[in-house]
Amino acid sequence: MTKIRIRTGRGTGTREIDDTGKEWAGDAFKKVQDETKKQAANRMVHTGRGTGSRRLGDMPNSKPRPSTEGMTRITGRGTGSRKSTNKGSE
Repeated sequence: MTKIRIRTGRGTGTREIDDTGKEWAGDAFKKVQDETKKQAANRMVHTGRGTGSRRLGDMPNSKPRPSTEGMTRITGRGTGSRKSTNKGSE
């Protein structure tokens, strides 16, 4: 485990914390998000600019990212293209 230095207070201070190796993007984050949602399923959340409310357990689960493999991707200011190799989420 390593130490990382993070900035605090508008960049004026620093703190050293242990690097826990957590993932905060992609499929790993969706797993963390679903676990958190299960633990707080009975909690109310506000929706629609604060005008509505629902239980967190009633919210739909996050959907897996679809595959775009083989689709054309535009590159270089719209002047080039290539085939996508994105296989989607697990």
